[in-house]
Amino acid sequence: PARSPPPAPGRGQLKEVIARYAARGLAPVVATELEFFIFAPNTDPTQPFQPPIGLDGRREDGHSAFSVSSNNGLRPFFSEVYACMAALGLPRDTFMHEMGVSQFEINLLHGDPLLLADQTFLFKHLLKEVALKHGLTVVCMAKPLAHTPGSSMHIHQSLVESASGRNVFSDEAGEPTAMFRHFIGGLQAGLADFTALFAPNVNSYQRLCHPYASPNNACWSHDNRAAGLRIPASSPVARRVENRLPGADANPYLAIAASLAAGLHGIENKLEPTPAIQGEFAVPDSLSLPCTLHAALERLKRSQLAKELFGNEFVEGYLASKTMELTSFFDEITPWERRVLAAQA
Repeated sequence: PARSPPPAPGRGQLKEVIARYAARGLAPVVATELEFFIFAPNTDPTQPFQPPIGLDGRREDGHSAFSVSSNNGLRPFFSEVYACMAALGLPRDTFMHEMGVSQFEINLLHGDPLLLADQTFLFKHLLKEVALKHGLTVVCMAKPLAHTPGSSMHIHQSLVESASGRNVFSDEAGEPTAMFRHFIGGLQAGLADFTALFAPNVNSYQRLCHPYASPNNACWSHDNRAAGLRIPASSPVARRVENRLPGADANPYLAIAASLAAGLHGIENKLEPTPAIQGEFAVPDSLSLPCTLHAALERLKRSQLAKELFGNEFVEGYLASKTMELTSFFDEITPWERRVLAAQA
């Protein structure tokens, strides 16, 4: 008997989501913001990461956020990163120092989702290879340091008409459209089910449970970084939705596919979002998200939406893979457990 084709891998999943938009005469436009840490070599994984020694012979102390000269101590490394990006045809928008010690961010130029996923994936590989050449370690873990902001991969999303290129999130008067609302409603309906795709590792939840502007919720707001879904201040032509849930450790193909698929689900079913939040707020239970990998995998396992959008085979394969990783994690006893619990038991 003929065998059914294997489930599409991450890149194939994204291509299928883009095709579903194209069938409606729409094209998603995406940009990613990737954060990462640069550390000295870490030969003993039981010891914390340390910032590298820069050209000035000192380790960064963590007071360089958003400084225009904050990467001077690592100038040879960044110079080669820029050269390699140019050689590979990877356009760059902005490099900046982020809030963490020796933590940086790149904003990639917005464009076709598949291209941006390719660029994000290739850029992470490039970073690590150039770092090794310079005696450094680049880490894209979601939370490599305690008491320090984690690393995200924010996804900015808008939709344009395939024929005209018009942003369908804004009407002729510059006001938000029904499609804009429905896209947000779909994200709110799907974020909890897809958390395991946005936060795929045990360490991902260290970032989300100690937020530092890494919100673990499906609330939305105008320019409030405490919300999982943020609408950046922009002109109507640039109106977009920023998904702040994915960590730097997420697979860019799967994270972008899941985010766009959820938005399309909202458009197809005309889902309305909750009211936008403002200022400080308490997250309602209906908009809270799983806070451990185990809980996220259980939510994905029960998700009919995930099976409808990505197929049973893909969901089952992903669950099997991540369950094996989680089992491997529980096979080890951490230094915290030996330090804190040994004397109590």
